[in-house]
This record gives sequence, structure tokens and C-alpha cells, in this order.
Amino acid sequence: MTTFQSAAIQAALGAEQPVTRFAPSPTGYLHLGHVAHMIYVWGVAEAVGGKVLLRIEDHDRGRCRPKYEQAILEDMEWLGFEPANTVGPNSPYRQSDSDAVYHAVLAHLREDYQVYRCVCTRKEIAEHSTLGDGGERCYSGHCRGRGDPEMADHGLRLVIDPGEEQFTDAFLGEQMQDPSHQCGDLLLRDRHDQWTYQFAVTVDDMRHGVHLIVRGEDLLASTGRQIRLAHMLGRAMPIAFAHHPLIKDVRGDKLSKKQSAPAVRDLRAQGQTAEEALGQAAFQVGLIERPRRVTADEAAHLVKG
Repeated sequence: MTTFQSAAIQAALGAEQPVTRFAPSPTGYLHLGHVAHMIYVWGVAEAVGGKVLLRIEDHDRGRCRPKYEQAILEDMEWLGFEPANTVGPNSPYRQSDSDAVYHAVLAHLREDYQVYRCVCTRKEIAEHSTLGDGGERCYSGHCRGRGDPEMADHGLRLVIDPGEEQFTDAFLGEQMQDPSHQCGDLLLRDRHDQWTYQFAVTVDDMRHGVHLIVRGEDLLASTGRQIRLAHMLGRAMPIAFAHHPLIKDVRGDKLSKKQSAPAVRDLRAQGQTAEEALGQAAFQVGLIERPRRVTADEAAHLVKG
């Protein structure tokens, strides 16, 4: 089992009270992988004396649905996880309500750095880009310098210069990433006029006062580029990171919505209690040795530093 080192968070943040977030995307119903994630988010916050904000990351307009957002709130209440804030109508904690904020940040970013239009499709990127560090496509800069104001269906990219970003992860230890070799120039807004995850989450963490990022280890590769982008946006507040283990299937793949993982609402409909669901998630991610009932309060104490 991966060991949690709370000292890494304390060293990064100093005297700051840790503020983290649970930030689901309402593209489907929550499943046991999300439950395990909540255990870690609230558990890490409990271990370091922090608090948890709720943020709805619905930047993907094509896949997000209000019914999924409502189901997330219902599942959180059923499980017993309570955030320090609420997300009502026209909320700063909902990405679809924050378009003006993102435009203002983009305008500020353009004053000091090169942002350019990109018309490349995924197929074209695959054709003219190499595999970068970690195996993802590293954008080649194909559209740099084109500067055509009449481009149709274009995205917006930020020039990322070479350079390493170092950080200490509370679960995975010392890390070093060079975003220019991982992903290349960073996509901020896609060809469908949607803000990207990398841009929106970095802006949101800054404006919401979040400086402790607790998330699954599958998102580790995003860290260096988000540190770089935050620096370019003028972030002065330190950031601490904790990338926790995931629930995986028999093939070793992450449990996901695409795999039709059983939804929390279905477990509830089948008569399972919240304590049973929490215990099942804690067992599958390795926090307890055998399945048993676990309350939300107990679950938050399973992560110890």
C-alpha cells in the first residue's frame, strides 16, 4: 500500500491552513472509484487540519448534465461527506457559471505570454507530433506563428518553454516533470470553444484559495504543466500535492464510467447502506484488509500521516 506522508504537505504549505477540493465532473453517476477518492480527499484534509470545498467541473458542455450534478449532491449527502461550501445557482464553484472569469484570465495571460490559434485535429496532432514523456502526444507547435484572425474552429494554445518543475508528492515522493517534453504547448480552449481541464482547474484552484491538490495518481502527469501555468498566471501561494492509489479492475485498469462501473445510486437502490459502500471502496483501494461497514467519520481517519 502507498504510504501517505503528511510532512510533505506541511513542508510545502508551512503555516497555511490547507484548503483542498472535491471536484467531480457531472458526466455520469458516481461509482466506487469516486467514493474511494472522497475517502482520500476528506482523509488527507482531516490528517493535516484542512477543509474541503466542492467544485462542479462541468467545462465539457457536450457530456455534462444537470441530472448528474444533482445525483452527485444526493450521493455525497447519503455517504456523509459534507463540504465547507455550497454550490447554488450562478455559483463561482461551478465552471459553466465562470466563463467571464476565464476570459478575463486569458486576456491577462496574453499580455505577457504567447497565445496562438490552433486548427489541428486529433488526427493531425497524431501525424506531426511525437510521443512525449509518459507516452502522451507532445504538440509540435505546428500552428505557432500562423496568426490568421479568420481561422474557423480554432483552439487556443499557450507556448510552453523547456524547463523542469519539481515537487514532492505526499504519496509518491519526489517528482520532476518538463511540460514542454510531456505535452508541448498547452491547449487552453478547444476547437469547440470549451475551456480545457488544464486551464480551468488551474484558474479555479487559484481563485478558490486551494493549495492542496488531492487526486488520483492517474492525474500525476498533469501536475507539472499546472504548476507552470499557475506560475505564469502569477500564483504566489504554495501548492502541495497528494496523488492517491486508484481502484482497478482485474486487468489493472482504472475503474471508470466508461467501463460501466456500478453507480452509487444503483447500490443504494439495491439496499446497500452507505457504510457498506464506504467499506467496499476502502477495501478495494487497500485502506482496510477486508470489507466491512465504515462510517464517513471513520473513513476520513483511514488516511494517516
